[in-house]
Amino acid sequence: MYLADPFYHTLAIRDIGPMTADRPLRIALLTHSTNPRGGVMHALALGHSLERLGQKVAVHAPDASGRGFFCESLCRTICLPAASPSGQDTTGMVEARIADYLRHFADPDHRRFDIWHAQDGISGNALATLKERGVIPGYVRTIHHIDHFSDPRLTALEMRSIEAADALLVVSRVWRDWLSTRFGRQAAIVGNGVDTERYSVMSDWSDPVIRDQLQIPADAPVFLSIGGVEERKNSLRLLAAFVAVQRNCPGAKLVIAGGASLLDHGIYQDRFSLALEKSGLPGDAVIRTGTIEHSLMPALYRMATALVFPSIREGFGLAVLEAMASGVPAIVSRIAPFTEYLAADDVIWCDPEDSGSIADAMRITLDPDPCSHFALRGLVKAGTHDWSNVAAAHLAVYSRMLTATAPQ
Repeated sequence: MYLADPFYHTLAIRDIGPMTADRPLRIALLTHSTNPRGGVMHALALGHSLERLGQKVAVHAPDASGRGFFCESLCRTICLPAASPSGQDTTGMVEARIADYLRHFADPDHRRFDIWHAQDGISGNALATLKERGVIPGYVRTIHHIDHFSDPRLTALEMRSIEAADALLVVSRVWRDWLSTRFGRQAAIVGNGVDTERYSVMSDWSDPVIRDQLQIPADAPVFLSIGGVEERKNSLRLLAAFVAVQRNCPGAKLVIAGGASLLDHGIYQDRFSLALEKSGLPGDAVIRTGTIEHSLMPALYRMATALVFPSIREGFGLAVLEAMASGVPAIVSRIAPFTEYLAADDVIWCDPEDSGSIADAMRITLDPDPCSHFALRGLVKAGTHDWSNVAAAHLAVYSRMLTATAPQ
């Protein structure tokens, strides 16, 4: 994990004791949606682990679909009524979601928490407004990564949610350093975890179900991409790499899963569709699944020959740990944050700016010997990232937060 980080050591676990002596902490975790995105997954897993450490957690999110969160959690979940974003641009949708939060917390019965913790700019802006109004004493903000926005209003909202926060958390050093440079603010690195009981090499009922659902032959090499088609996920270069690999491995499949985003990636996705149309690939070679049922995700990983994750910007890359825990080799960009927590021989590295480098990495996984090596290395690495450590790091920050915001 990040125990060697000097700032982490200023937040020793022994500092937790006094705040939990009388009763459990009541913690409000706020995220942007109920969609299966990395930050939402982080919030649910964190809430689950904090509950296991004896705290009382409620994960909140606006729920425009009315279907609730994509999975269950040990902690309580609260879905806020939210209007459908139909007809709104991204900025309008963000402002509407902030307003959803403010309406919900206008009721004093919805504000019975000791800790307020935003996982993104939407919930962070809602908490910044509540703080300005004197409704809450302060809040914690986690920065998973910073998106690039074309609308300056979105950039201003993102910056406000950071500047107004009383404590900042990050999941990797690259964003801690960015915050230090951009704001002169110190942030605690809390890292990420993986549930190695859920994500494992053990097959179950779901393995044949996912293969049948996607109509993938048992002997077909499967290159898996998580996160949908986005510029940040480097989808166009990934496609170019797959085209090169598929020429000599005609049965190979590229499965692109996920993509439930609040942001508008339409222009980039149109470019991807055009490139796919011109690629000359068979019609069933690239499978865009959309959101996969949560219960089938472990089997989706196990079906893969390799996870291909050539992202050009990430907060951490939670999918890498999930693949590793599933015994699947990971192809990863040789950039931070991956270089922070992965050793030289844990994964197959690639240059995300070079589709040829991505293709070379994909070809390596078609050889059983290196494939077995990286699968074993991944299992070892995944075992070192436990959610209980992540939760304990949060409790240390919460303790400092309570001390800083306590009435004098």
